[in-house]
Amino acid sequence: MNGDWLLRGRDGRLSAYQLSGDAVLCRAERGPDGPWTDPRTVGGDQKLHPVLAVGQGADAYAHLVSWRPTTKGESGLVHSTHFRPRLAALDWNPIGHPNKKGDRTGTPAVAVDAQGRAHVFVRNNGGGVSLLAQKEKGGWDPWRDLKGSGVQDGLAAVTGESGRVELYAAAPGAVLHWRQEEPGAQPVLRETLETGVRPGTLHALATSSDGTTLYYTDDSGDLCAWRPGTKPVTVLPSAGPGPVAAVRCDLDGHDCTLLAQRSASGRVAFAAYPTELESAGAWWAESGPRLPVDALVSLAVDEDDRVVAATLSPSTGQLLLTKRKDEPGLALEAWRQV
Repeated sequence: MNGDWLLRGRDGRLSAYQLSGDAVLCRAERGPDGPWTDPRTVGGDQKLHPVLAVGQGADAYAHLVSWRPTTKGESGLVHSTHFRPRLAALDWNPIGHPNKKGDRTGTPAVAVDAQGRAHVFVRNNGGGVSLLAQKEKGGWDPWRDLKGSGVQDGLAAVTGESGRVELYAAAPGAVLHWRQEEPGAQPVLRETLETGVRPGTLHALATSSDGTTLYYTDDSGDLCAWRPGTKPVTVLPSAGPGPVAAVRCDLDGHDCTLLAQRSASGRVAFAAYPTELESAGAWWAESGPRLPVDALVSLAVDEDDRVVAATLSPSTGQLLLTKRKDEPGLALEAWRQV
């Protein structure tokens, strides 16, 4: 899955999205602190490939994108909107292919601008990135080629506090950054950072009124943070092989960024530091049980502004959850199965 799959909905309830065979499932809180609903299929009975991208706008609506098989050897992208976690999502709507037709070209990424328009990014057959953006009053603009070369799978799309959409992508020896100059404008390739980056480790987060931060693991295994226009900095050694999850939250009255990652030991490692102040230092602290190797980690903030962490194993379907205790520091409740 691509994007944060643990979300707080418009009604304050948390929801979690997961892949299950040829379908996407959603579970949601029935009330504060649960209990949770049973898994429900999202988007009708359309059969999907095992891939999902999730994005959420300021209106708290979730936008889901996947690939579906069409004819033999070919696939197309589909989109669904989920307005409230405990309501049914819209049926999957076909939105085409970046090269008009063909098989899957890469894992999509989704960001939603301030006007609630979903922006779907995906690699194309030319090795660059293509964009499909919603119109404000319904429908979709034509596919647009954003250029780029040698783009690897694992795009990271993000919406800044300004409401403008940005995209990061890894390429051999580089990270590429696209950004909208104005609301509704086509994102343009603004900067290329020359750096070694491990594919599949990108995660982007809005961290100030006019900036976003990209987290990635470099060739040496360090977790790095990069804000376009500056040089990347090392935050700390990566806890494990996959991407980090990240969320901004209030910790004892301070604006902090919390990172989480499945560690090499199989547990979840957490690290926090003042937002955009990587020089303050950060240290991993592990929590919870050992998890399957395919376990995913996601972070959110609930309606009481408490940090929530969740892990999900696609092979077992097991969803585990913990929340921050109501006390100073980053003490967490015992992990529980949902």
